[in-house]
Amino acid sequence: MYKLFFLLMMSLVSAQSYRFVYEYKMKPDTAKKDSVIVDYMNLDTDGKKSYFYNSAKHERDSAYAVTKDFKDLFQAKSYDQNLSYIIQKDYATGKMDFYDNFKTVNILIPETESPKWKIEKEFKKINGMNCQKATADYKGRTWEAWFSKEYPVNDGPYKFSGLPGLIIRLEDAESDHVFNLIQIKKINALSVVLPKSPKHITRAEYKQAMANYSFTNEDIEGMDVSKQDNKVSIRLKDGYVARFGADEMKKVRKLDEAITKRLKRTDNSIERN
Repeated sequence: MYKLFFLLMMSLVSAQSYRFVYEYKMKPDTAKKDSVIVDYMNLDTDGKKSYFYNSAKHERDSAYAVTKDFKDLFQAKSYDQNLSYIIQKDYATGKMDFYDNFKTVNILIPETESPKWKIEKEFKKINGMNCQKATADYKGRTWEAWFSKEYPVNDGPYKFSGLPGLIIRLEDAESDHVFNLIQIKKINALSVVLPKSPKHITRAEYKQAMANYSFTNEDIEGMDVSKQDNKVSIRLKDGYVARFGADEMKKVRKLDEAITKRLKRTDNSIERN
């Protein structure tokens, strides 16, 4: 069980910026429901906007932006390729944008649909916080959320917001996607950098591109071989670093097919429709 490290000493209504860290458990393969990926996602907010993104990717990109040293990319923590996106929410306008990249193209998908919540008369404590239950059908799944009014931020993980408080726990009916708030901390300012010159596409076009993904040598930005841990790291032009065992690579007859298989996105997307 995780404990929340509370660093909040004043109301979130102030001009301070805060980071809410969620543990994210995802079942990426519909045929293997016992296979679970655990990763960590940040929700940063200054009371006007918020950004939801992968913690390890942000740390890696931030380090590389300063040093411009490829070793910072190859030696950084791993993260799941499905979690390379950034979601920006503007509280005043209600605008929500989904950013990702595909090969060398930065992608932007404007989101026009928000969850329509039903607030239930059920209450319980989660990690010491008083929470209330809410449910919603959203993007082909039924969701159960537990929110707390102790923090006046009407936001939560992924595209979920609009409740009278902060979402502490969020789970779909099949438990394929589960978010748990595990840490809250104060930050100096929002530091997320959005992709430049993104191409506007639809969600359907995005899903089709990911489903039809195929790897070629032209997708490689650089490679690194570590004799210490016997690993081969391949950095793609979209910024993702794929790691393979050196012995595993020696056995591969068709490299492109093997890497394509490894880099295929989930078939159990958080959005079904």
